[in-house]
Amino acid sequence: MFGIFRPAPHRQRLPESQVGSTYTRLRWQLFIGIFIGYAGYYLVRKNFSLAMPFLIEEYGFSRGDLGFALAAVSIAYGLSKFLMGSVSDRSNPRYFLSAGLLMSSLVMFCFGFMPWATSSITIMFILLFINGWVQGMGWPACGRTMVHWWSRRERGELVSVWNVAHNVGGGLIGPLFLLGLWLFNDDWRASFYVPAFFAVLVAVFIWLTLRDTPQSCGLPPIEEYKNDYPENYDEEAFEKEMTAKDIFVTYVLKNRLLWYIAIANAFVYLIRYGVLDWAPVYLDEAKGFTVDKSSWAYFLYEWAGIPGTLLCGWMSDKFFKGARAPAGVLFMVLVTLAVLVYWFNPAGNPGVDMVALVAIGFLIYGPVMLIGLYALELAPKKAAGTAAGLTGLFGYLGGAVVANIALGYTVDHFGWDGGFMLLTGGCILAIFFLCLAWVGESRVRRESPAHAA
Repeated sequence: MFGIFRPAPHRQRLPESQVGSTYTRLRWQLFIGIFIGYAGYYLVRKNFSLAMPFLIEEYGFSRGDLGFALAAVSIAYGLSKFLMGSVSDRSNPRYFLSAGLLMSSLVMFCFGFMPWATSSITIMFILLFINGWVQGMGWPACGRTMVHWWSRRERGELVSVWNVAHNVGGGLIGPLFLLGLWLFNDDWRASFYVPAFFAVLVAVFIWLTLRDTPQSCGLPPIEEYKNDYPENYDEEAFEKEMTAKDIFVTYVLKNRLLWYIAIANAFVYLIRYGVLDWAPVYLDEAKGFTVDKSSWAYFLYEWAGIPGTLLCGWMSDKFFKGARAPAGVLFMVLVTLAVLVYWFNPAGNPGVDMVALVAIGFLIYGPVMLIGLYALELAPKKAAGTAAGLTGLFGYLGGAVVANIALGYTVDHFGWDGGFMLLTGGCILAIFFLCLAWVGESRVRRESPAHAA
């Protein structure tokens, strides 16, 4: 790695009397940094969805064309989360995370202040592709921080709490959009530049709070500090920086369980973004919602995921004894039921629509979190970004792209019924591949030395 992104060098270890207090202080500081930091990424990720109804009305773009442009975010993000995940495994997250957010904010400012930015599908696709690429710098950098500063026994509840940053940031887009409409004379472009302003402030906060590894702060590795070593732990092998080839070939390509959950993630993301990205358009066209009601529905969908994610993480740790797939299967079965209610509820019953949308948001983020956590647990910490990047690659290229492009054109040609058939099929396939992971996870646990003992 080069320049400021290079991992921070190890420092001489602090006196033993200072290790505990320093670890405690820095872990709180780092968690706040990556939580607020990743929430900031979501302030400038899905703004385009709120602007789509206005682009349809004022510019005459079709749903399929806008879905194609929107897919650029998912295509770029999927590739970037995998490729930049590998880069993040060899980078200092303090600079890596803040740089990505600043660049994403710049793209949103272009949409907000440059009329040419929304003049054609091609230009929108290019700008959204750039935004998706720099957005891919977020999750892996946070993952690198978590696996270096928290031990394996702590990560289930930690990741479930951190993961609600998705919902905090994503949910705030709607209220910030309404604030922008109020402040700037109903200018719908406020959906871009108002959240981008706050995202810049978050990027500065990231730079002030984040640090690299414990060793770069004069502390011992987290495994030593917590006396929580993974199987076959070797300090020389686990603490040294790996090459990209070693990471991919040894810990990703040959890992069958990782591939199962990556494929499952494609269908989970189809539901997540198929419902989220098209909610403003669907509620406007099929259910007669006004702009303010759609914005609040968007907000509630995201924030409902907060208690749902925490519940899912708690269940996987406590009820399912650390097994991730069973909780994912349970939540996806309930997601399927909520999607069917959202689909078949007739227009004129907005309360039922809101409840169904909130239920989907409450349930879908649990599997999203579990798959990301599972990926972190299936690879050494120096390969965590790449492992999580693989699931992201499938989630965005295989799931979110279908949600953006295929769903848009399906609705254009077969109506919303056709779109919901696609979503329901995705629910069923997500459950199937999570069941495969469940079976594989059970086999690995039975064959582990700890189980035999």
